[in-house]
Amino acid sequence: MSYIDPRPKTIFCDIDGTLVEHAPPSISSQPTHKMVLLENTSDKLIEWDKKGYYIILTTGRKESLRKLTEKQLSEVGIFYDQLIMGIGGGPRYLINDNKPEGIESAFHFCLERNKGIKDIEI
Repeated sequence: MSYIDPRPKTIFCDIDGTLVEHAPPSISSQPTHKMVLLENTSDKLIEWDKKGYYIILTTGRKESLRKLTEKQLSEVGIFYDQLIMGIGGGPRYLINDNKPEGIESAFHFCLERNKGIKDIEI
């Protein structure tokens, strides 16, 4: 018998280059900067929300840019459950334990910059 976890899935998703077009910090940190959604970002976020997934956005943007980032996200219709800022631009690792019977409970997708999340199936 296989184990099926009834709890909702949690998605950790980067912002720049994943949900919106990547812009260098010198541009994205400007109050006049407008994010540009990547193809089908809204559709995918709505799909995940309807499935009850918990959406955590992550970004290397500095914590001091929180209000600006929240405003930019709102302007393009990106919603989320939590926003984690200031995680840096280097490699990121998700470390988690497996479920009973050795069932994997952590996965990753490494996407080409600015190609978006449209083809991700969770």
